[in-house]
Amino acid sequence: MRSLPYDIEFRARARRTQGWGLGLLAVAGLMWIWLAVLLFAPYEVGEYGDNDACKSRWTTQNLHDDSSDCADERDWPELLAVLGGSVPVAVVGAVLYTSGSVSHRMAEHLAEVTRLNQAARS
Repeated sequence: MRSLPYDIEFRARARRTQGWGLGLLAVAGLMWIWLAVLLFAPYEVGEYGDNDACKSRWTTQNLHDDSSDCADERDWPELLAVLGGSVPVAVVGAVLYTSGSVSHRMAEHLAEVTRLNQAARS
């Protein structure tokens, strides 16, 4: 038979794991928002008064054929680094969230089965 303190601690640990997973998923979502801003927002290059207006990375064609500083400011490796960094964070977050959810549901199920078994014996 399960003891109540163990059950409470198990459920708290499952909720904590679920919370960590949700937090990591939020971080991955913020990284995807940052990627979207870098990809779709127009930007400026230059210092203090001589700013060059650049189109967004998404709409610019033949950006590397241009002799302006726009090509050097937002290049594809930075964008791919943000995307590549967000994937492991999202995967770990999804695994932790799922693990915490399953653990909590299993604890609820086991408590209900135990309650039904005790009711059947009475």
